[in-house]
Amino acid sequence: MLRQIYEYQRYWVLAGMAALTVIALLCWAIDGWPFTLVVITGGITALGVRDMMQTHHAVTRNYPIIGHMRFLFEKIRPEIRQYFVESDQDEVPFSREQRALVYQRAKGAEDKRPFGTMRSVYESGFAWLTHSINPTHFESTDFRVKIGGDNCKQPYDASLFNISAMSFGSLSANAISALNKGAKLGGFAHDTGEGGISKYHKEGGGDLIYELGSGYFGCRNDDGTFNPEKFKERAALDQVKMIEIKLSQGAKPGHGGMLPAAKITPEIAEARDIPMDVDCVSPATHSAFTTPMELVQFIGQLRDLSDGKPVGFKLCIGHRREFMCIVKAMLETGIIPDFIVVDGAEGGTGAAPIEFSNHMGMPMVEGLTFVHNTLRGAGIRDQVKIGVAGKVTSAFHIARALALGADWCNAARGYMFAIGCIQAQACHTNHCPVGVTTQDPVRQKALNVDDKTKRVARYHKNTLKALGEMAGAAGLEEPGGFLPYHFITRESDNQMTEGSDAFPYLPNGFLVEEGEDHIEYRQRWRRADAHSFAPPHKPI
Repeated sequence: MLRQIYEYQRYWVLAGMAALTVIALLCWAIDGWPFTLVVITGGITALGVRDMMQTHHAVTRNYPIIGHMRFLFEKIRPEIRQYFVESDQDEVPFSREQRALVYQRAKGAEDKRPFGTMRSVYESGFAWLTHSINPTHFESTDFRVKIGGDNCKQPYDASLFNISAMSFGSLSANAISALNKGAKLGGFAHDTGEGGISKYHKEGGGDLIYELGSGYFGCRNDDGTFNPEKFKERAALDQVKMIEIKLSQGAKPGHGGMLPAAKITPEIAEARDIPMDVDCVSPATHSAFTTPMELVQFIGQLRDLSDGKPVGFKLCIGHRREFMCIVKAMLETGIIPDFIVVDGAEGGTGAAPIEFSNHMGMPMVEGLTFVHNTLRGAGIRDQVKIGVAGKVTSAFHIARALALGADWCNAARGYMFAIGCIQAQACHTNHCPVGVTTQDPVRQKALNVDDKTKRVARYHKNTLKALGEMAGAAGLEEPGGFLPYHFITRESDNQMTEGSDAFPYLPNGFLVEEGEDHIEYRQRWRRADAHSFAPPHKPI
């Protein structure tokens, strides 16, 4: 009973205004009080009722009347911030400028800004892309990349901008439905996250990247180990276009997780293939493999079980030698993954200990550069596509990633903004005010699936349109033509660094040939062992 009272306290203001309206009406009828009071209280009550009935704003639907305070502060905050507090770029983890851009593109609203940049272009760290005197133009901005190597029977033409991994359970049913239907409408892919394929993924009909975490949800035995037959059944779904093994994630690399039994609903249990009366554990490590050789053999097994669909893995770079161990295992076995997704330490849809969020894992730019150059050094970069994720919300972020070696980008929080996230940072409390990260049926009902579906598709379309405009301004024939020298960063007032200087493309095949060039790579390569992740006893 107390929980119900707590859950519905957000309607107390509406109930109070309705009571005041009745009192004002009685006072007017009995004692001749001003009718203006009836008009004011009745008008506010009517506004609250309208808030509960409308479907465009989840905040006011979940918080009638008081939810309008957010929009009021959004209107006056620019002036308050400009003169008294902070700039549009100061808010973290995402600035007001970044969020506003996503909201505008998702709504199809004006996304231009007058009066020039608000950034200080002469401060250290300012970055830009070079442009051409002879720009090009794209008739279509439906940019795609083919994913699938020689051993892949069912390659996939993926969009350059897809939805990153977010599980059903972490996200609400309505959020998953809106994201997947938006992916279907826009023609791009939706990563399931490690929580498995739910009925909301299937109902949406959008292309899926089926992620396998250490819990093997949806394809596990009772003891939590991998079940090949169940995997084969899931992977056979026509919606499933690629298979992704999750080794680690940017928010909390090397850290497992647990969903308490009390939070497991029948729908979550069905998607994850788990019992409802037992805590759901995601171990920190996989049980299907423990060595680099076993990992690449597992990749080959999944490719066979999925009848040749693209198979790859996702990781946040930690010990760089360990990634080289995996690459050496690829060379020794000839089993090459179709893709690798580099998740930056700046990623963060999942709740994590603050030490992990702040201090574990390599950021996306450095991780991407290392993976790209290691694959080039091993001579297999042309056989593996690279995706990246980590605070990607705009066309500039995509262009920068492509310039530094990526083939496509994923976004999680950007698409969360598109379906109404307001960065309340209450994701782990089950009290998300806009129904995105909650299993509360009342709260998530405020997220209107039909409306948000269109916003997801528009955000994707308008971001790729902006990417096409940037690539055109650079005089390129395709966005994939961005190279490191297009990307420049200011180091100080009088010094600039090209991307090719800070993040060079190292020679193809240099790691497997004799020589001493790029010693920081070669030393780790010598220490890497295809048969073990354990470091050698002595540095070589």
